[in-house]
Amino acid sequence: MAIIGSLIKRALEIKAQLTPEGDAPVDQQRAQLRSLLSKAKETAIGLYYDYSGILEVDDVIQEFQNRVPIFDYHTMDDLWWSQQQKYPNITWPGHPDFFALSSGTTGSKSKRIPITYDLINAMRSVGFDQLTDFSLQDVSDKVFEKEILMLSSSADLSSNSRGFMEGEISGINVNNFPDWYETFFRPGKDIAQIAQWDERVKRIAEEAPSWDIGAICGIPSWVLMMLEEIVEKNKLTSIHEIWPDLQVFVSGGVAFEPYRDKFDSLVDHEIFYMDTYLASEGFFGYTPSAQKMDMKLAIDHGIFYEFVPFDKDGFDGTGQILNQPTIHTIDQVEEDREYALLISTCAGAWRYMIGDTVRFTNKKDLLFRIAGRTKFFLNVVGSQLSEEKINAAIKKTAAHFDVTIEEFCVGALKDQAGDIYHQWVIGTDDVLDEDEVVLFLDETLEELNKNYRVARSKALKKVKLKAVKKDHFYEALSGSKEKGGQLKTPKVMPTDKLQAFLDNLEKLGH
Repeated sequence: MAIIGSLIKRALEIKAQLTPEGDAPVDQQRAQLRSLLSKAKETAIGLYYDYSGILEVDDVIQEFQNRVPIFDYHTMDDLWWSQQQKYPNITWPGHPDFFALSSGTTGSKSKRIPITYDLINAMRSVGFDQLTDFSLQDVSDKVFEKEILMLSSSADLSSNSRGFMEGEISGINVNNFPDWYETFFRPGKDIAQIAQWDERVKRIAEEAPSWDIGAICGIPSWVLMMLEEIVEKNKLTSIHEIWPDLQVFVSGGVAFEPYRDKFDSLVDHEIFYMDTYLASEGFFGYTPSAQKMDMKLAIDHGIFYEFVPFDKDGFDGTGQILNQPTIHTIDQVEEDREYALLISTCAGAWRYMIGDTVRFTNKKDLLFRIAGRTKFFLNVVGSQLSEEKINAAIKKTAAHFDVTIEEFCVGALKDQAGDIYHQWVIGTDDVLDEDEVVLFLDETLEELNKNYRVARSKALKKVKLKAVKKDHFYEALSGSKEKGGQLKTPKVMPTDKLQAFLDNLEKLGH
């Protein structure tokens, strides 16, 4: 009997039962905003927008929205964040403790996001809430005393020209684990700090049989590559041969569904799949139940949220935010409507448009799903394809042809005559007929999206598809960037990035 695991699970269950229900979500969020404004009122941005004055007004949320503009990364960085390495107290008291280099997408320059210990502690508290909710699920007590394998980017942080430590957020978090967590954390900091992806995975595969893993966390595409290496290296038919008590995979970074079948093929009994919304800017939500992948918004952990309808009330036809968009708070959102997310955080982000869109599935329980990216929106000729529609079409296509499509992207290119066409690239190890697949995919998108159907009858004359092996897809995607860890596939690529991706594939002989 897993005595220690039973005790840990019982303690977590008691904590969940004794935790008071709390105020209404909007009241918790209002208090959260007041706390953030109060702490930052003497910073440069707090003085400029008069945070003290905002705090004196009864309707603090409305006054905050009236005085403080919406920022994207470039405006936030140009006007405020770029000063933080030189001067203290710019958008948050003191200097940032770290800078997170966002993974970005292939060929794009990394963003430098300020990270404070306040934010690190807030993310840790969200993680503890997830563990508490998970304790209420029908899982074996054993999982609470097993090791946790976290596949992060390299935890070997670098020092920039001004002496600040920086790296990807997963590496920063690994370097700030409490000492007691080392007992459970795998692969351990020594292996996690290996910068080269292939070498890091090789070491993991070598050490894997000596570990006792109960849960795995990471971006599914790269976790799959790691598991496949472990299975091949150790001549396994299932990962459960060496980790019989593996019960949980916690996904994050990208949509999980395209990878589900492949995960299922590597295990010999059911495991729980759970999702997280952990970005460089904060930990925003997690799956509270093992029954479905919907996530619960973390509303009392150092972040104030606003929601901009991702439609004509908030954005124009090219996906650009309006000058005066409709803004909703948590009590005003509607179920099954897509929203762009604005955050104000305890790391000094203010009304910051993170670039993701979310859709609430259960407003009462604050359950939502990530719908896509504001920039992952293909509308060059009026097709108005959102990432959610693209994901749905790929899922239906894979099911129709009984193939596994783990990676894919699409973008708009011009042919020699100057006509615009959509170019798809699919990463799969299955054999498929490109002509048949692109025809079905095209017809499926016409069924799912009337704007796409209209575009196909007018300006969008052609749709092309290239299918390549999964490993070749990743190799071409990474280009000059270090592969693995937090590198994600952009489902919609700008023209220049897509052409560079195709050029990389051609160099590889595809």
